[in-house]
Amino acid sequence: MEALRLILRYIHLIGFALLLGGAIVQYVTGRLRINQPMLWGAVIMLLTGVGLAAPLRDGDEPAPAKLVTKLVLALLIFVMVFFSRKRDVVNRGHFLAIIGLTLVNAAVAVFWR
Repeated sequence: MEALRLILRYIHLIGFALLLGGAIVQYVTGRLRINQPMLWGAVIMLLTGVGLAAPLRDGDEPAPAKLVTKLVLALLIFVMVFFSRKRDVVNRGHFLAIIGLTLVNAAVAVFWR
């Protein structure tokens, strides 16, 4: 069971890297649009996050408030990315909100014990 959790966590981190890396690349180039790595990163993070939130058998479950917070953030990120993916240019505030929510989601994962 522990091996499955570690694999899910690894894939979750790859999704984070795709989402944040794809967003930073778009921001640096100056053309703010949703690219495929951002979309796949959001999907991967959402799906693996749900898998990681499954109850564990060793009694080491994360706090329910943390799980709900991360789920809400992941859903917001996914919705913002998914419904903006076909636009030629995304509003700067919208794009920065995606980056900011991604970083907040990571901060919740790391600092909330």
